[in-house]
Amino acid sequence: MQEFSNQEKLKHLFSLPVIVASLGYFVDIYDLLLFGIVRVPSLKDLGLNPDISGTIIMNYQMIGLLLGGILWGILGDKKGRLSVLFGSIIVYSLANIACGFLPQLPFEDKTMTYAILRFIAGIGLAGELGAGITLVSESLPKQLRAIGTSIVAGFGLFGAVVANLTVELSGNWTTAYFIGGILGLLLLFLRVGVVESGIYKDIEHTEYISKGNFFSFFTNWNRFVRYIKCICIGLPTWFCIGILAVMANQFAPELGISSVVPGKAIMWAYVGISIGDFASGFISHALHSRKKAILYMMLFTIVGIVLMLYSGKMTENTYYFYCAWLGLGTGYWAMFVTVASEQFGTNVRSTATTTIPNMVRGLLPLMLLGFDFFKKSQSVITSATIIGLIAFVLGIYATTTISETHNRDLDFTE
Repeated sequence: MQEFSNQEKLKHLFSLPVIVASLGYFVDIYDLLLFGIVRVPSLKDLGLNPDISGTIIMNYQMIGLLLGGILWGILGDKKGRLSVLFGSIIVYSLANIACGFLPQLPFEDKTMTYAILRFIAGIGLAGELGAGITLVSESLPKQLRAIGTSIVAGFGLFGAVVANLTVELSGNWTTAYFIGGILGLLLLFLRVGVVESGIYKDIEHTEYISKGNFFSFFTNWNRFVRYIKCICIGLPTWFCIGILAVMANQFAPELGISSVVPGKAIMWAYVGISIGDFASGFISHALHSRKKAILYMMLFTIVGIVLMLYSGKMTENTYYFYCAWLGLGTGYWAMFVTVASEQFGTNVRSTATTTIPNMVRGLLPLMLLGFDFFKKSQSVITSATIIGLIAFVLGIYATTTISETHNRDLDFTE
């Protein structure tokens, strides 16, 4: 195995692809979580119900992510990783700027207008992480891959923190949308100097290799099982974000809290996730195992959820503390996306790496439907427990049974 000096390691880990992917994911997360942060104030300003309209709009955004993941994933394998890095950011930046003009738009049905704009934003946001992680995974030596992808995810996830601070400091949710859109467009200039992945270039013009075939995940049993397991590994992350953080205000009455601000809950969750993502790469590197790093972090998350939901009455700040705890545990997001990238060959790697995290995000509406269904006959805490139990059982089973990819050579095709 090739050994690198510290200087060589730093040169690889702070190369242009890593820097640009990190900044891109930062803006992506800023814009992705912005609706969750401004959900209550923006919908109240528009004269809409934050819970009813909020769920509809959130579902539209997540469905956009689901469809966008397929679109950008296929494009990344057919046309190259860079085409996605450029195209996706243009789409979601313009959609976010349009969200800032919502109060002035002349449409009567504000809920549907908002939902359509978040759907378009979701399509754009779907491409950023998968293309960035694929490019970084294929550009770095295999010994440094876990740390490199952790840098991308760890830095990128601070976008949620900045989004919340932007809303608080500006005092206006429309300004936060404008800033997110402008940041995205500025990032385009940085991307001009990034070069395409060498591994992808080797097969780019090879006609006999099928590239970007999304349906190939469903025509081969072994490939299908790998694909589904990768999705299951990510489910606990969006259970914690989409229900315990975004819907934080719904838990306040049962926990004896006068009020919980979802924006702050999301911010503290992402503070934890950012730290967890940085840590997950080093944990995986130290254990020589992606699977062990993910499993241990899942178990740590479960302890936090039990304490959050079943410790009895608490203060608002205690709830935020547990959100940070859950974020730290679900910081295996970087490892989860890296595993998705490493499981599949170069000809479908972008499709897999882009669609899998967006399949997880796209399943949030299903989790929210289940959460709302059980709330009719159960308490909010019990409803969350049922959904969480399903997500973690699937996640732990998939993690323990999927093949290990630590130090796997990525120069292969399906």
